Order: sequence, then structure tokens, then C-alpha cells
Amino acid sequence: MLKLDQTDLRILQSLQADGRRPYTEIAKQYGISEGKVRFRINRMMESGVFEFVIHTNPSKIGLHVQAIIGIVTKVGYRDKVAMELADCKEVRFVGAFAGKYEIMIQAYFPSNDRLIEFTDLYLSKVDGIEATDVFLELKDYKDSFSYIDLADEHI
Repeated sequence: MLKLDQTDLRILQSLQADGRRPYTEIAKQYGISEGKVRFRINRMMESGVFEFVIHTNPSKIGLHVQAIIGIVTKVGYRDKVAMELADCKEVRFVGAFAGKYEIMIQAYFPSNDRLIEFTDLYLSKVDGIEATDVFLELKDYKDSFSYIDLADEHI
């Protein structure tokens, strides 16, 4: 596993704020060379520390309904069910959890009718699912992929 130092974390924090920020600006901000910024970014990407992705606003592309769905599986079926759900285009996130639900998914739909179709026509037929609970998002207060905060550090 790649060991990250303060310079790596600073670079990551800069990219989290604006992934389009030129390497020359990052280098200038932290007093290092552009080559060092480029090298460190490439090294972190190759090590799987991060990847560049486009984070779309679902409602701006016609996906107005977001649901978090808790899934109870039959004993021994968690992985099979999770892998099947991971193949669904509507599903953005699939995770195994401890607690009431073995699996939680996040999915986006253009309408409530499409969500109903997904639960009634698709989930009801997935072998290994015993029960589901659908949680409908009413309002989004925070949706972030920024995990690094060096605000308390003396950069």
C-alpha cells in the first residue's frame, strides 16, 4: 500500500476542490515543481488511491427519484444478490452491511413509477432476497466525495 505524505494529501485536497485545476497552479501553491505534482498524481492513480470521475447531478439528467434500499437476504445469498444488483444500470452503490440489512443499495430513477417497476418487477424476482425496505430521498443536504480536510493542518 502506498504511504501518503503531507504533500500527497495537499495535492489530493487541491484536486478534490477542483479536479480541473492545472498542475502548474498546484505546484505554485505548494512551492514544488510541476513535474513533482505530475509524478505524485500519476503514482497515486496507479496505486488506486484515486481516479478522476465525472460526478453528475442526477436530477439534471432526468433522474429525479433517489432511493436507498435495504435488502434482507437468505443466509448464504448476500454475495450472489450483491453481484446481481451491481449489474443494474439504475444502481449506483451496492454495499454489504452489518445490522438489519445485509445489503444496502443506492439507485436513481426518472420517476416513482420506474422505482415501483424496479422493486415489484425486478427485485421481487432476484433469488435470495427475503425482504426490502425502500427509503425515498426527499432532500439532498450533502453529496460529497471530499474526504481529505487539511484545514486544521499548517499547510
